[in-house]
Amino acid sequence: MVFLLGILFSGFLASGQDLRTESASILGEWTTAEGKAIVLITRCDSSYCGKIVWLKEPLKNGKPVVDSKNADPKFRDEPILGMTFLRGFQYDGDGDYIGGKVYDPESGETYSGKLRLVDAKTLELRGYVLIPLFGRTETWTR
Repeated sequence: MVFLLGILFSGFLASGQDLRTESASILGEWTTAEGKAIVLITRCDSSYCGKIVWLKEPLKNGKPVVDSKNADPKFRDEPILGMTFLRGFQYDGDGDYIGGKVYDPESGETYSGKLRLVDAKTLELRGYVLIPLFGRTETWTR
């Protein structure tokens, strides 16, 4: 009987751990620091990615805002709304999502990136060149 309770209790703890992990996930919608956009973070194959699903100002001169500063001319007419601009983030098991790339449509530049879930409603995105020391952090909210 004690053995059976031990198995049931350990199963309860394991499922509780899974729920806490899932509830603290970076998956879902996040409002950027200045409120200019909402980003949807999802799984993309074996990594995490983020797509712009809402823009405060989606139109310019009556037309969708496009990626006009992209270094590659063939993408300069692509709308920013719907753009996947976070790619390749992997959970490191220690609270950070690392190894990803962040494309900044305002500058047309791509940076290395790191995501950190501060709490269930706060996410930090750090974009940097070479090492995280040389970068900038933005705080997003759920």
